[in-house]
Amino acid sequence: MPEFPDIIVYIEALELRILGRTLQRVQLGSPFLLRTAQPPITSAEGRKVLKLRRLGKRICIGLEEDLWLVLHLMIAGRLHWHERSVKASRTRLAVLDFSSGTLSLTEAGTQRRASLHLVQGESGLYRLNPGGLELFETDLESFAKVLQSTNHTLKRALTDARLFSGIGNAYSDEILWHAQLSPIALTQKLTSEEIQRLFNSTLATLNYWVELLRAQVKKDGENESSAARADGSAKGGAPPTPPGARGFPKKVTAFRPEMSVHGRYGQSCPRCKAKIQRIRYASNETNYCPVCQTAGKLLADRALSRLLRVDWPRTAEELEGLTS
Repeated sequence: MPEFPDIIVYIEALELRILGRTLQRVQLGSPFLLRTAQPPITSAEGRKVLKLRRLGKRICIGLEEDLWLVLHLMIAGRLHWHERSVKASRTRLAVLDFSSGTLSLTEAGTQRRASLHLVQGESGLYRLNPGGLELFETDLESFAKVLQSTNHTLKRALTDARLFSGIGNAYSDEILWHAQLSPIALTQKLTSEEIQRLFNSTLATLNYWVELLRAQVKKDGENESSAARADGSAKGGAPPTPPGARGFPKKVTAFRPEMSVHGRYGQSCPRCKAKIQRIRYASNETNYCPVCQTAGKLLADRALSRLLRVDWPRTAEELEGLTS
């Protein structure tokens, strides 16, 4: 699922392309994508884009007459920029034609979870806002108050959109690894020093990933621009660099080689070299370092420990002895 850093980079790329431009046409490839009936989606057509903003993990496109198109990509939704118009289809769930180019939304898999809302004004946006704390607009005291308002595990608290805005499964793993805190530590049992550490790590981790993704988009854009110039020269004259050559996020994924623990089960921790472990539940998993975060203790993995019972190793050392 695209989270805070991905959404920030998406919005910045869209600002370059559609801010001040007119939304000419909206095509829907799936009737299930649009979740609102009023105002009608056609009322967005012919309106100029005045602003863009993030609402949790949602991308909000502000149009004239105080209309807002709100996109929630959920787990598998992705945005694509096209220099020429494309058609909506079973795979392109929505196509937004602007005077500067075309934005499309696709969603991998068969489950259709992504959504599009068209709402009126701040009151319409408010109804879509889960209410989580904006982490770069707060202080330690407010962070601590929200964190300890309920007694949940750190993993659950960080990923609860009603508590904190924009954090999901992937970046919560990275934050907790950076803070050297267990994902199952209870929020109301944290010390003031641990809360301070978590607050600092949250800001540092999210900021690091925003900057990294910005750099990747810029590099991809430069590569595309160079390829376009080379192709133009081969055909007898290099055309002007198209807007898309400035880079649009194309590698939006929850699994990146630069990540420290998320999606790296069985690989070495970059800090202590221990093997990264995981807790699997439903279709998600939590990745952590048993040395850096849980003092050498392996956390119960429901998919395995319930089956193995007494045979399930209790420490990283015991597990290493079984697999060596």
